[in-house]
Amino acid sequence: MKMMWFHLMPYTELPDDFRERHPSVWVDVHSTLFDPKRAHLMYNDFMDELEYAAECGFDAVCVNEHHSNGYGLMPSPNLIASALARRTQNTPICVMGNSLALYNPPTRVAEEFAMIDVISGGRLIAGFPVGTPMDTCYAYGQNPSMLRARYLEAHDLVVKAWTEKDTFAFNGRFNQQRYVNIWPRPIQQPHPPIWVPGGGSVETWQWCAEMDYVYCYLSYYGYKAGRAIMDGFWAEMDRLGKDRNPYRAGFLQFIGVAESREQAMELYREPAEYFYGRCLHVDGRWATPPGYMTEATQRAGLQSQVAKAAGNSQSTLGKGTQERFAGTAKEMEGIVENGYVIIGSPDEVAEQLREVATTLNVGHLMLLLQFGNMSKQLTKYNTRLFAEQVMPKLRDLFSDWEDRWWPQPISAEETAELPAFTPRLAAE
Repeated sequence: MKMMWFHLMPYTELPDDFRERHPSVWVDVHSTLFDPKRAHLMYNDFMDELEYAAECGFDAVCVNEHHSNGYGLMPSPNLIASALARRTQNTPICVMGNSLALYNPPTRVAEEFAMIDVISGGRLIAGFPVGTPMDTCYAYGQNPSMLRARYLEAHDLVVKAWTEKDTFAFNGRFNQQRYVNIWPRPIQQPHPPIWVPGGGSVETWQWCAEMDYVYCYLSYYGYKAGRAIMDGFWAEMDRLGKDRNPYRAGFLQFIGVAESREQAMELYREPAEYFYGRCLHVDGRWATPPGYMTEATQRAGLQSQVAKAAGNSQSTLGKGTQERFAGTAKEMEGIVENGYVIIGSPDEVAEQLREVATTLNVGHLMLLLQFGNMSKQLTKYNTRLFAEQVMPKLRDLFSDWEDRWWPQPISAEETAELPAFTPRLAAE
């Protein structure tokens, strides 16, 4: 099984009364809350943490894209990935991902991803999210009813730009380019592995099966809430005649490891309650714009995580929706009981994760070992303890299956010789 270190890069200093005084962490979060000098320290801490995770032996490090919010400070994950391409040597870099419908023209994604793949020596995993409604429809002004069509056309253009050897013209509904001829071109052939993060859309499941892409459920609410989504995904794979190779799927899980369960509850209480109380404080106005959710997904009764988060916020959602999500936990006991965050000793966490992986049939576990306002020191402790005492207990899972969706870097002999970097975390 592959275990990947994921970073959201949350703003770590939202005020204690944030929920009471501010309607949302996304779209209209007030600019006065952002302190650039404090964020300078946050960004550098976050980069140190990602580099430290690579040194600790995680199978990959993961970054993602969000806009106009205090939940994740990565409007351009490509900037972070390009630095990681230079500061790490062997660890794959998963950009989860570029929201394709937001790039005009989408060849920008083809160029920048190719550049990261070349700098890193073929270590890129290319994530192609449709994007949250807050990012795509409100922060970037895309029409929600046309978002998926834009996304699919952008995907076709990017993949053709990677694979077509000759200069070509592209004449689509949303993109018209007379000359497409990207330089650089990716090392990995025919292109880097493509993973698609989703929130449970039936069409996304079907598309991943058709294109032979990895489907990733980036769950805020843990494995218990995520089981219905993953069961739906595998049922769709069965219906379409696909095998149940666990590496077809990825799943994100929050983790807090300590010497004992009691110590873990104490150490991770504040960052967990910060994340679920402040980072997921989303106003319902932004949760479900008309046309964003497809008809098939609505008929299947699937509900987005954003709507779940918004259901516990000051919002304009109807009473029925508010009542449906009234039990969303924001205090540590409920957060742990509901499986949002898995905590405990190394043995306890390994046992729970083995159950998660086998129950959900997921071969790529993306692990949030930094969340909320967790300090750099605690992040380092959580990361090291997991790497040393949890990862070895899970390595044997799914060993009978081939991971056909993993990067294929160039050989060590072909790799550029990099300076010897010492991450600040390792030196402390």
